[in-house]
Amino acid sequence: MEGGLCQADWQISRGLHWVFLGLGGTDRRRGPITEAVRAPPAARRSSVRSKEQGAGLYHAAQVDTLLHQHSPITVPAQQQHRSFAMVRNTPSFTAQRLEALNKHYYEADQHHVFKFLSDLGDEAAAELFEQLDGIRPERCNEFFDRTVRHPAAPADAGADKIAPLASDSFASTLEDSGTPASDIAAWQDEGMRLLRANKVAVILLAGGQGSRLGSSEPKGCYDIGLPSGKCLFEIQAERIRRLQQLAADPTTGAAATIPWLVMTSGPTSEATKKKFAESAYFGLAEKDVFFFNQGVLPCFDLDGKIMLESHGKVAVAPDGNGGIYEALRLSGALDWLRQRGVEHIHSYCVDNCLVRVADPTFIGYAALRGAECGALVVPKKAWNEPVGVICLRNGRYSVVEYSEISEEMAKLKRTGTDQLAYNAGNICSHYYTLDFLQTRVPDIEARLEHHIARKKIKHVDMETGSIVVPTKPNGIKLERFVFDVFPYVERMAILEVARCEQFSPLKNAPGSGVDCPETSRSDLIAQCMRFAQAAGATIQTTDGDSQVEPCFEISPLVSYAGEGLESLRGKTLAANQHIASLDNVATV
Repeated sequence: MEGGLCQADWQISRGLHWVFLGLGGTDRRRGPITEAVRAPPAARRSSVRSKEQGAGLYHAAQVDTLLHQHSPITVPAQQQHRSFAMVRNTPSFTAQRLEALNKHYYEADQHHVFKFLSDLGDEAAAELFEQLDGIRPERCNEFFDRTVRHPAAPADAGADKIAPLASDSFASTLEDSGTPASDIAAWQDEGMRLLRANKVAVILLAGGQGSRLGSSEPKGCYDIGLPSGKCLFEIQAERIRRLQQLAADPTTGAAATIPWLVMTSGPTSEATKKKFAESAYFGLAEKDVFFFNQGVLPCFDLDGKIMLESHGKVAVAPDGNGGIYEALRLSGALDWLRQRGVEHIHSYCVDNCLVRVADPTFIGYAALRGAECGALVVPKKAWNEPVGVICLRNGRYSVVEYSEISEEMAKLKRTGTDQLAYNAGNICSHYYTLDFLQTRVPDIEARLEHHIARKKIKHVDMETGSIVVPTKPNGIKLERFVFDVFPYVERMAILEVARCEQFSPLKNAPGSGVDCPETSRSDLIAQCMRFAQAAGATIQTTDGDSQVEPCFEISPLVSYAGEGLESLRGKTLAANQHIASLDNVATV
């Protein structure tokens, strides 16, 4: 649309998301406001029936009255001329709705957010109205009170009972684990059967930006330096494509379908969708990819007041990766999966270049155990590795941070072995049944507490109106973690896998030496070399008198996990190459 302010309203399609159509039809998206905080549209509509009054904006003097006399205000007729031009294209922004909204915030003692409303232009005022209209301030207060002011005390007055997993409560695929090969084969066969029946989907947590890596793009767009130049999104998409081929119907040859749900955030949503579109969805069918946004919550100052990022915008932050459950429900993703007949789901993080997307062994293991939720774990590198471990807290499955375990506990060994008792390193690779996500999780969420993150939050000084960029933590973000549901799981499946085969996180800046682009690249190259060597090939290591540092890559389209490489047997392969087809392999 040309000129004026387009209608700002809720998009009700695959859930409720913030959608603002601004000047020139620009689509500005934010994450969905967390359901418990966002005011339902029906409730918002009913709240504005109190007074019939002309449309208008508040004047600065009336805002002062609100702040200093602590009472709701009404809109005078003389202000109607200014707002009429604004509301002609924004019918939801009316004086009576604004007055009702102000009263709502006044009753929650959060009415300071209106202080600068009269300073805003028409577009900014309309956007602030829509943002505030989508927040339930009384629920914000409840979250803050329950999490910060009056956190629930542990059942034993602070004495959590932490214990390691029992040896028979999880299984392992490690070579020295003693697990019969026939068991692992049975798990894989079951997983492939479910994939072949189109019963499996994948959820990708891709809300993070690559800022720590020196990139302004979503982390999934990052190139870790492979010969192919593929980004993380492409590597993972190609694993899905290969697995669809491996799970093809043996009679018809028709490939399986593995739906891919991609959770983005406000800052990464549009860039992620653009990358997928420009890359033709990396060879996947567009109809099999579903994007949805992570939720957000308002930021609070240390006294529990909602913070403003600018005069016309509330400061918000993602509600943690634990917001995935609500985001799936609000977006309509779970209904979408139900319609497609999906029953089993694998969820993982975008920054793991070794992830076996929709891992048949993991899916099959969890399904055969009748689990409703599951987790992959890897052995810790050392007793003092700073990683959360899955263990038991008060007899329930839980992820316990390394800081919660004493040195004595961390060094504890399993009886008769050299294996650490607290050794199940959490890698955020999870299994769920669709029934669990749709029927059990909503009830579980009502019992979950938020976690406190004290952060440096840019905000408006409410006294001076100036923008403050703090140098030390000045505010609180509330979030939930994806594993917060574990204590409520009735049937859990935990599977231990080799770190070198399935986990290489990308967390830190180039050159840092730990969990960085160089280690991700090295780990993936080393895995590709193991695949080739296991097939009977040799990798070139010298060139004359010089040592060769391999830069060796096998496309996931050629091999998902080392299968299908029999034609390489007996060959000496050039160290620096990208094998995109077994018909074009460089040898020496």
